[in-house]
Amino acid sequence: MKRILLIVFALIIVAFAGFWGVRKYTKSFSPEAVAETSLNGVKIKISYGQPSKKGRMIFGREQDKALLPYGKVWRTGANEATLVEFEKDIIMGGKPVRAGTYSLFSVPGQSTWKIILNSETGQWGTDYNDGKNVMNVEVPIRIRPSVQEVFQIYFEEIPNGVNMVLSWDQTEALVPFTHP
Repeated sequence: MKRILLIVFALIIVAFAGFWGVRKYTKSFSPEAVAETSLNGVKIKISYGQPSKKGRMIFGREQDKALLPYGKVWRTGANEATLVEFEKDIIMGGKPVRAGTYSLFSVPGQSTWKIILNSETGQWGTDYNDGKNVMNVEVPIRIRPSVQEVFQIYFEEIPNGVNMVLSWDQTEALVPFTHP
């Protein structure tokens, strides 16, 4: 009996070490980042992984072998699903969002993106359950004059609020936040 317990314990240790090693290796290619801002005292925090362009075509048509084809759901970052935290209720793209933590997904398009908040958190980024969507909103994009090599999320002030900017390659999706 002791021998079986010892073997089971050793297998658990090996599995944990392997899982930790794979996570560390994967995150070395797409490091973790955080973007934060405060809108009239309401804290917004985004935790995400930063993939790199590495000479690839990022956005485009599926038949053109784009990494992120138009019309397909993307985890909006790398590794685990990107997390968005709101300290208090807020307005996102004209729609109310309750305080809490959500996974952020997006659907890139040629002229607009669909931004999705999903109530399921803690999953690997490619595990997407559309039955857990809380809301979605269409947002505009703008073209960057230069290439953004590493995916970045940042905030910029706008009248009565902030834009969360999702910036990669030569595309920036602009997600407006205002105070309720």
